[in-house]
Amino acid sequence: MAPAFSARIPALRCGALCARWVPAALFSSGILAGEKPILVRDFVRSALYDPNHGYFSKRAGPVGVLDASIRFNQLEGRSAYMQHLDKLYKKHDIAWFTPVELFKPWYAYAIAASILRTANLSVPLKIYEIGGGSGTCAKCILDYMMLNAPPKVYNDMKYISVEISSSLAEKQLETVGEVQSHLSKFTVERRDATNRSGWGRKDPRPCWVLMLEVLDNLPHDLVYSPDQVSPWMEVWIEKINGSSQASEVYKPLQDPLISRCVEIIGMNEGKASVSEKLAFAAKGILSKVFPKPRRAWLPTGCLKLMDTLHQALPSMSLIASDFSYLPDVSIPGDRAPLVSSKDGKTSDHRNYLDAQGDADIFFPTDFRLLEQIDHHCSGFSKEQKNPGAFKPVKKRRTIILDSAAFMEEFGLPLKTRTKDGYNPLLDDFKNTRFYLSVPTHNSK
Repeated sequence: MAPAFSARIPALRCGALCARWVPAALFSSGILAGEKPILVRDFVRSALYDPNHGYFSKRAGPVGVLDASIRFNQLEGRSAYMQHLDKLYKKHDIAWFTPVELFKPWYAYAIAASILRTANLSVPLKIYEIGGGSGTCAKCILDYMMLNAPPKVYNDMKYISVEISSSLAEKQLETVGEVQSHLSKFTVERRDATNRSGWGRKDPRPCWVLMLEVLDNLPHDLVYSPDQVSPWMEVWIEKINGSSQASEVYKPLQDPLISRCVEIIGMNEGKASVSEKLAFAAKGILSKVFPKPRRAWLPTGCLKLMDTLHQALPSMSLIASDFSYLPDVSIPGDRAPLVSSKDGKTSDHRNYLDAQGDADIFFPTDFRLLEQIDHHCSGFSKEQKNPGAFKPVKKRRTIILDSAAFMEEFGLPLKTRTKDGYNPLLDDFKNTRFYLSVPTHNSK
């Protein structure tokens, strides 16, 4: 196990700035070689996506690809499935298999069916997938459309993968290219999906955006408060002069993205209701007797991505799936990530700064918060600035489903059931959810 966070009490530095010393040699590596302090989200982005030192760049195949689909109806039950899975992991020596890979083609088929059921087929079907992994989802969805959609839908459709990793982009072309007719409909755009300039001019036409296990790897920020009532502060990481150690530096909220996220979540006590202010006052008394530091992780990467998508594709329909919670997380803070590396065996770290290009950093997704961010970025505001004005109307219709409910509604659950009735897709993914969001006709 990695060393725990330093237990030293944060010391006051330069008035409103305070720091916590944390053991980390990250500055001697290529992840953070600079001298200037950086926000936590920039550290997470470098640790995962730096082209030379990031986790997804250094590992040739962190995401596994199965040679053939698992024949669940030939397995006796859970024990046989787990033994089969263990053999697959040992054979491929990779970090993980995604659900879309483990349950191919059925997982992607369910997504394709949900699109086909609700899409406006009078216009050409256009699908964007962000972070397409090995290309399995793209190939299976194209397969499904070729087999089940009207010929014109398949012939006219476009499937665009937005992929930041060059190695995965190449793999996607190889996977989709297994069916020659798919290649004329499939393209890979090697870029960062959060960068607005990469999307070009705003496209008002209907389209679909897929994000499968993407939200968990988006950069997050960290905010800190020394007790229950003190204001939240941004966490920055800086190098300690003359050493390879690093310190956390706490600054008053000033970053626009962090401030917006705090506002959306409702963490700003200054705008609390009367009852909340009374509770806040009670906390103030307790904080003097039992001061308790607070830490919270903010999905600022998700906020930036949703901002970009709503600006570039205002009529998009969105399907996202991810982990709603993660077990055995030892890193402190609300919505804290799991930091995990694999060197023969999987090891979970207790310090996020241990991620130096050889460890995955993945976060749980608060789906209610995702829904708030989605509505916020679409232009809907709960606040009625003018008392005489009409009440704001939401521009999105949204629904959150657990994975089992989604698969039972759109998929073929019998295809992933073993002989004794055990179904890993329905039974083992209790901590995953689907988020569906479609535009309404409310344009104002």
